[in-house]
Amino acid sequence: MPNSQPSLASRLTPGAGLHSARVAWRHSLRFRLALMYSLSALVITAVIGLGITSYLLGQMNRQFDARLSERADAVAERFGSKEQDIGQGLPPISGYTAILDNDGRVLGVSTSLKSDTRQKFRLGDPFPYPQHGSFTVLDVPMRATTRPAPDYGTVWVALPETDLVVAQTSATRALLLSLLVAPLLLLLLGWLVGQRMLAGLGEAADLADRIDPSRSLATLPLPEREDEVHRLLAAINRLLVRIEAGQLREKQLLGQIVHELGAPLTVLKATLSRAGERTNDPEVQKAALVADELTFTTQDLMQLARGQLEMKLVWHYIPAVTLRDRLDRLVPGVTFSGDWSGGILCDPDRLTQALRNLLANARRHAGLDGSVSCTLAETPEWLTFTVRDSGPGLPPELGERIFDPFVSGAGSSGLGLSVSRQIAVMHGGNLTGGNHLDAGGQVAGAEFVLTVPGAALGEDEDDEVLEDVEPVGV
Repeated sequence: MPNSQPSLASRLTPGAGLHSARVAWRHSLRFRLALMYSLSALVITAVIGLGITSYLLGQMNRQFDARLSERADAVAERFGSKEQDIGQGLPPISGYTAILDNDGRVLGVSTSLKSDTRQKFRLGDPFPYPQHGSFTVLDVPMRATTRPAPDYGTVWVALPETDLVVAQTSATRALLLSLLVAPLLLLLLGWLVGQRMLAGLGEAADLADRIDPSRSLATLPLPEREDEVHRLLAAINRLLVRIEAGQLREKQLLGQIVHELGAPLTVLKATLSRAGERTNDPEVQKAALVADELTFTTQDLMQLARGQLEMKLVWHYIPAVTLRDRLDRLVPGVTFSGDWSGGILCDPDRLTQALRNLLANARRHAGLDGSVSCTLAETPEWLTFTVRDSGPGLPPELGERIFDPFVSGAGSSGLGLSVSRQIAVMHGGNLTGGNHLDAGGQVAGAEFVLTVPGAALGEDEDDEVLEDVEPVGV
């Protein structure tokens, strides 16, 4: 493990987009915060607005009542004596005025009140309008009050409420408009402000999505302002440091275990192989195969402990038939087909390890009586190895997880497929898996396709490339 800390850019997965994932607006923290503050503002605005509106309307009513009372007092003072005529010397205030006797009958009305053609005011008739409260004259809202007149009985005075009703209606509409517009404006403002305030958290999430745990765990950049986002990212960074330290300890422990097992297994494998050749004992030969299986498992564990970045390929140009002979010795009973007459530019040990893992896995699933085949197809760009078996096929619920370390559908270590894909990717190719179907459309077994770049060379590139390639097994 290098002592120097890799840069942030070197720890990110190549080709990953900056905005790799987006949250739906209705699920985003920004929208929930804006909505919460908008609803809170709506409640506060409603309570304060209702209070202010109620106060203003109350003040308007009190002012109108005061004005009406002043009018009534002025009229009562003017007609406190019979010497004054009802149509003379009234204060210059609009409104209706009437003089009533003690029984509520009409003694006289003002000229403005006589304009109501629906009423005929004759002396001695009962007064048609209420002496207190609100009513309508000619579709105009009015409010009336009375004052005692010793020589007559009662002075009745009414004023129009038109201005008061208009003011009350305007205040109510303004309140309703504020309750509708204010939350929408606050929601929009909260969304825009939240976008700005949470931008650092969103960028940190994008960077976190691009970190490749298989290479290294990069700490996230911290914002300059030490707010809650800074505190969250700092806690994530401390967690990443602890995770990376734990992974390092696990790899070191795994490497030590594999190292301790490697030498005894190599000796055991060689001893059992020689014993099997001398005695032809099936049990000894079976034990030799088990030792061989354990040897490859330790190789897979060693590769897992070292990690992909620390592995180096040793390139050689070998005949394809040499690779086939190696695989035939390691996994007996495999049917090889296709064109094996060409050459392969690869790391022979690593490619053998990858294909051997696929064939051994296929044999394990197909059983001793099942069939396992390996087909090689070549194009100018790619070499394609197709491994098929007659087993039950891949579990559909695993999907791509079948290539994760320690994931297995058959009780094995679960390292073979992961290592094989890693080797294929290091060669510039890939490994995919699935199921092949029989003529009836039923699953007939598992199928793995491993591809590596072909070894076709252009005329201008032959000399330059072959200088770095060592032929093996020719």
